Amino acid sequence: MDKTIEKIVSLCKRRGIIFQSSDIYGGFSAVYDYGPLGIELKNNISQLWWKEMTQVHENIVGLDSGILMHPKIWEASGHVDAFNDPLVDCKQCKARYRADEFAEDVSSLNWEEIQCPKCGTTGNLTEPRQFNLMFKTHVGPVEETGTEAYLRPETAQGIYVNYQLVQGAMRMKVPFGIAQIGKAFRNEIVARNFIFRTREFEQMEMQYFVKPGSDDDSMQEWKEKRLRFYQEQLGINQSKIRFHEHGENELAHYAKEAWDIEYEFPFGWSEIEGIHNRTDFDLRRHEEFSGKNLSYFDQPNNERFLPYIIETSAGLNRMLLTVLADAYWEDEENNRVVLKLHPRLAPIKAVVCPLVKKDGLPEKARQIMDMLKPHFKVLYDQQGSIGKRYYRQDEAGTPFGITVDHQSIEDNTVTLRHRDTMVQDRVSIDQLQSAIQDKM
Repeated sequence: MDKTIEKIVSLCKRRGIIFQSSDIYGGFSAVYDYGPLGIELKNNISQLWWKEMTQVHENIVGLDSGILMHPKIWEASGHVDAFNDPLVDCKQCKARYRADEFAEDVSSLNWEEIQCPKCGTTGNLTEPRQFNLMFKTHVGPVEETGTEAYLRPETAQGIYVNYQLVQGAMRMKVPFGIAQIGKAFRNEIVARNFIFRTREFEQMEMQYFVKPGSDDDSMQEWKEKRLRFYQEQLGINQSKIRFHEHGENELAHYAKEAWDIEYEFPFGWSEIEGIHNRTDFDLRRHEEFSGKNLSYFDQPNNERFLPYIIETSAGLNRMLLTVLADAYWEDEENNRVVLKLHPRLAPIKAVVCPLVKKDGLPEKARQIMDMLKPHFKVLYDQQGSIGKRYYRQDEAGTPFGITVDHQSIEDNTVTLRHRDTMVQDRVSIDQLQSAIQDKM
């Protein structure tokens, strides 16, 4: 694992952002739990995305479909037959690898000549075999007679099979979109780089239904909108984000056109969101397998058609890792680590600190806490020196430190410290709320 990522992992555990799942049992591979600050950060990101989709756009509505769905859905989507990765085993050390880790075109490789990266032996790697990434389960009290089902590997199919119900109930007219945030599960052969690739994760997907022929324009529109979201809403460094277009050999079977938004992580450029023109592939397949007519009737033009679908698909976990990697800063001059999170994303917006634990300062600090709590999340901290308290919150990404001192009792002002610059201003308590909210 990259050293910077190792430092981020350590910070996340130390500050209650992300923990290895089942830690007291030695952990559980590629599964993570989100601590008190992690769930706040994750919720802030997902709420920003949800607002951007369903509040800013009046023609996009939300949905929450089931994790367990009819197994024929996954036959129609192609997941049962084609959602595979090529798996290679080492007969010597039992390590497992995705075959495409060794070369993009694995068909030309002679596996008897390939060295195992773990044990170093040659000639012990098996020929690649296909491994389906879906988690299988059974619905019903007895496995032998129960219905075979799957934990969904993506949230998109729940939107497709509900699109007609949503369109009718909400009286939507093409073009319109359906947005969803939810858990998905993939039995990855190799999961790595912290929360970048995990077996349980959350997707944030929006499927935009358009008239065939207008799909190219919609594709361009959503590419621009999604890039702006990272730059303007999440505050990601523009020099570390880019587009990657899928070549013909990269395109998924359903895609006419596909672009990835990539971020330059410490371990290299990697995808954080996909934008795809899925044409009418999914609706055609579900028509075929369900026997239902899924066409849309365009009343003004008196015509029926299967909408094309422009998809924006992001992983919430990857988006969170992007935010953490972009915000992580080692301030060597002041010997501190800082998460330079945008104030609107920060789990805690301000920490309130009485300078000492006497002379009425804790009581005054508590009054300020009570005043600010209805408006945003604040923390009270009176343990340790004021410098240590500041540095703790710098690591947690808290943008503002409020210090209550003896002058606060006299003139009703406090010190407002800014995380990134460490600059301190004297602010009237009456103006404290607006001073913080203006920055968010």
